[in-house]
Amino acid sequence: MARSSRSTRRKQRATDGFQAPAQSGAAERARQRRRQVKPVGQPKSQAGARREPRAGVRAFAAESWGELKKVEWPGQRQLVSATVVVIIAVAVVGAYLFVADQAFKWFVQKVLLNA
Repeated sequence: MARSSRSTRRKQRATDGFQAPAQSGAAERARQRRRQVKPVGQPKSQAGARREPRAGVRAFAAESWGELKKVEWPGQRQLVSATVVVIIAVAVVGAYLFVADQAFKWFVQKVLLNA
């Protein structure tokens, strides 16, 4: 008679009384929903409403104006601080590119071309 190992006996004891959990109704309904094919309708806008078939410059201007009303515009203090940050960043990058350009210029002229 073959002797089983401890781990095999433990697995057998653990699975002897094991019963798989029953499928919940929600899981079954979700599975059925995934199987269904939904008809293709008109595309919806980002807000979920149906789009009206409008076109033209007037409609574009009206929608643009509506979107601009939703924007939270920065105050003067925030605008000045953001402008200062951009100017400093441009100056730093410009200085770096100037130094790198001068270094490469020297390298090409003196080392590569031996001029």
